[in-house]
Amino acid sequence: MNQEQIIQCGDELYEALTQRHTLRPLTERFDGITIEEAYHISLRMMDRRVEAGETVIGKKIGVTSKAVQNMLNVYQPDFGYLTDKMAYSQGQEMPISEQLIQPKAEGEIAFILKKDLMGPGVTNADVLAATDCVIPCFEVVDSRIENWQIKIQDTIADNASCGLFILGDKAVDPRKVDLMTCGMVVEKNGAVISTGAGAAALGSPVNCVAWLANTLGTFGIPLKAGEVILSGSLVPLEPVQAGDFMSVSIGGIGSASVRFV
Repeated sequence: MNQEQIIQCGDELYEALTQRHTLRPLTERFDGITIEEAYHISLRMMDRRVEAGETVIGKKIGVTSKAVQNMLNVYQPDFGYLTDKMAYSQGQEMPISEQLIQPKAEGEIAFILKKDLMGPGVTNADVLAATDCVIPCFEVVDSRIENWQIKIQDTIADNASCGLFILGDKAVDPRKVDLMTCGMVVEKNGAVISTGAGAAALGSPVNCVAWLANTLGTFGIPLKAGEVILSGSLVPLEPVQAGDFMSVSIGGIGSASVRFV
């Protein structure tokens, strides 16, 4: 792809985001699009969001669990950027019918950093030392690509299919909980729909954050103190619509809940 095509794709994805419509997969339209080109497209899309007044407040790792990889037929992690417009707090209703196109919810663990992390060479011990706390989280992903027909390049270009997220109201020291074995239970409209454990995400959510720090390090991008880092889903994605109520409980950490409108 040339620079003009990268800008064109980033602008198309931004317009799809703001006008709530989908696009044909980029991988069908541009033969041989690379992962690096896809990241440049995502940066163009994010530049448009920042120009419109959004502020980057963190980063996310996507496609970390086998359950999600199998659902999407995407078999390696990716990353995207979080902005203040995506963030909701416990007790707030989430307006997916006004802002998203084809939303799917996933339970995960959010890390709040107190120190910068800059790869390469970041270890799990470095991640724990740099983390202020972990918080239960619902991420509601969305895709600007028709019917979620994505390859890895499509979801990367689309800012790792970022939508909205909500953080629970309890924060825990990550050194006081076993993030590998902690269990997760997700309920939708009063019924348990999925269970998982920390090990579902690349063996541990800490591995995910280390992977992200080291991957971003190759681009010269740090994880910054104060940022929210979403470490990846521990359960399958669940389609949601206005009227649904979901809750997630994570052993040793706490819970989060959200009503969709």
